[in-house]
Amino acid sequence: MVATVEPLAAPVEPDEALRRIAFLLERERAGSYRVEAFRKAVVTVRETPEQELLSRHQAGTLQDLAGIGKSTAAVVSEALDGELPAYLGSLQEKAKPLAVGGADLFALLKGDCHTHSNWSDGGSPIDEMVLTAVELGHEWLVLTDHSPQLRVANGLTAERLTKQLSIVDAINGSLGGQFRLLKGIEVDILDDGSLDQTDAVLARLDLVTASVHSKLRMNSAPMTKRMVAAVSNPRVNVLGHCTGRLVEGSRGTRPQSEFDARAVFEACAEHDTAVEINSRPERHDPPDELIRLAMDVGCLFAIDSDAHAPGQLEMKAYGCARAERLGIDPDRIVTTWDVARLLDWAAGSSR
Repeated sequence: MVATVEPLAAPVEPDEALRRIAFLLERERAGSYRVEAFRKAVVTVRETPEQELLSRHQAGTLQDLAGIGKSTAAVVSEALDGELPAYLGSLQEKAKPLAVGGADLFALLKGDCHTHSNWSDGGSPIDEMVLTAVELGHEWLVLTDHSPQLRVANGLTAERLTKQLSIVDAINGSLGGQFRLLKGIEVDILDDGSLDQTDAVLARLDLVTASVHSKLRMNSAPMTKRMVAAVSNPRVNVLGHCTGRLVEGSRGTRPQSEFDARAVFEACAEHDTAVEINSRPERHDPPDELIRLAMDVGCLFAIDSDAHAPGQLEMKAYGCARAERLGIDPDRIVTTWDVARLLDWAAGSSR
């Protein structure tokens, strides 16, 4: 069951106070510079012997440590004094449910099919994404860093992806079966509908989310052909943010791509490919009328966070509010399934 994290109370370790502040800032989509300051401070605090932290706190020299500034030093000092850091307390008091409605469906979620780490354009290492997912009550998480064509997002070559898979194995080996990190990718749908990774590499993955990231203004007919080809590919399990639109945020707005949605969703239903309900507020993708069409056609759905930072994993609350309002049967949402059922479905889609 996915849930919100409980507020921290004093006493709290300095690194945990810094982690939680970063999480809450990410949750509210604060600027990356502010978040990075606290994430870097976590690393510094963990690498500094406890006695040195105490000595520097008493001497007022915490800011002499690399990665520790005025704000982060204050958090560390207050935590070392056994207090709840004031900034953390303020953020916790201000934290409200992300969405109105959808709480019952949110509680049914068990995982997420679309997440990113700092191996591509995410802000945190894989282990931090996993730790936060565990804290939020996830049972599984699919790691879906970008594929090679999306160079601006540091997309993974086959070689880098292969190296990442070995790290996923190591992480799973350390978790004792209490949580499962699944091997995945957000693979680009190329202009002709083919995928931006070799079939041999895709065959090694547990789940594949496929998305259009280029030539979003392609004419309707070729865009439809492109998307139908992709969702019909036996290696594809989830169609990510299908319209490509942006409705708010720092990147501005972008109109949705033009395509025959019925034809695309019928292909999804035929090939057992789930339609993603992308929960990022700036995407809100697909719009309600397309979700209703996908429901009518008989599609499965995946409520995903598209998280690029640990604190964004909770964004699935937005997708849950929409899905519950539109009346989607929870059993049609693959992110409510346990890992065994999910893997059986994904493997069936690739035969």
